[in-house]
Amino acid sequence: MTLLHALQKNKVPDFSPPNHVVDGLQYLVYTGSSAYGVSNDTSDLDIYGFSIPPKEMIFPHLAGQILGFGKQINRFEQYQQHHIKYNEKEYDFTIYSIVKFFQLCMDNNPNMVDVLFVPERCILFASEIGKLVRENRKIFLHKGGLSKYIGYSFSQMHKIETKNPIGKRKAEVEKYGYDVKFGYHVVRLLNEIEQILAEGDLDLERSREQLKSIRRGEWAIGQIKDYFNNKKDSLDKLYVTSSLPYEPREKEIRELLVNCLEIRFGSIDNLIKTEKSINCFINIDDARKILKEESETIINELKEKYYGGS
Repeated sequence: MTLLHALQKNKVPDFSPPNHVVDGLQYLVYTGSSAYGVSNDTSDLDIYGFSIPPKEMIFPHLAGQILGFGKQINRFEQYQQHHIKYNEKEYDFTIYSIVKFFQLCMDNNPNMVDVLFVPERCILFASEIGKLVRENRKIFLHKGGLSKYIGYSFSQMHKIETKNPIGKRKAEVEKYGYDVKFGYHVVRLLNEIEQILAEGDLDLERSREQLKSIRRGEWAIGQIKDYFNNKKDSLDKLYVTSSLPYEPREKEIRELLVNCLEIRFGSIDNLIKTEKSINCFINIDDARKILKEESETIINELKEKYYGGS
C-alpha cells in the first residue's frame, strides 16, 4: 500500500486526488530539503511523483474526441495539495501525469530533475515503470539546462532582495540579515548544474555540509552574491567543454515514454497511428473547407463582373 492509498483509505481531510492519480501511481519521492540532506525538525515534507492516467486522457480520440474541436475532456496534468496532515506529519503533494512529467524533465526544469535524482532513501514508491524511468534518468540531461538553473538561481536571489517574509522566515531574516533558505537554494542550484555539465550526473547530497552552513547563518549575504557572480562565469566555460548534448534527446525520451505506456496499456502503436490519422483528416478537411470558400468567392466576383451579379 502506498502513502496515497493509506491517506485515501483513512479518509484524511483535504486529501482528495482523482482516483486515477492513486491507482495509476508509478513513482513517489521525498524531495526538497530531505533529498538535499539539510532538513531539520521544522522542514516541510515535499512529496513529488508521477502517475499514469486512463489512456483516454492521453489519447482523447479514444473517447471520440477530435483534438481542437468541440468540448474537450479534462486532460489530467497534475494534482497538487499542500498541508495534508497524517500521523503527526504535514505533507505537500505534487503529482504529475507521466506525459507532463516527461516534458518538464526534458526541459530540465530543476525541480523535476531533482525528482529523478533523489537518493534511494527518499523513494517512497517505484513501480516497474517508475524504476525504468529512474534507471534511464541521465538521458534527460543536456546543456540547455544551464539557462534554466541560472534562471532559477537568479529567482532565489531576487526573492532575497525583494520578498517580505512572515512567521518563522521573518525571524530568521531579523537574525541573519537575509532569508537563509533562499540563500542556500541560490548555491544549491548553481552546484547542481555544475555537476550536471561536468559529469552528466547528479548527487543531490554532495553539497549538504556547505548548504547546512548557509542554513545556520554562517554565510553573509555578500558571500552568497559573490558565489552567484563567480559561479556564473565558470559555468559558461564548463558549458563549452561539457560532453552533454546541446539539446534534449527527444527521440530517446519519447521511446522511453512509449515503453512506459506500453507496460501499462499494452501496445499503443495503433493508438498513435489512429491519432495521427485523425489529425491528418482534420487538416485535410480544413483545407477543403478553405478551398471551397475561396472558390465560391472567386465565382461570385466573376458573376458580378460579367453578368451583373446574376
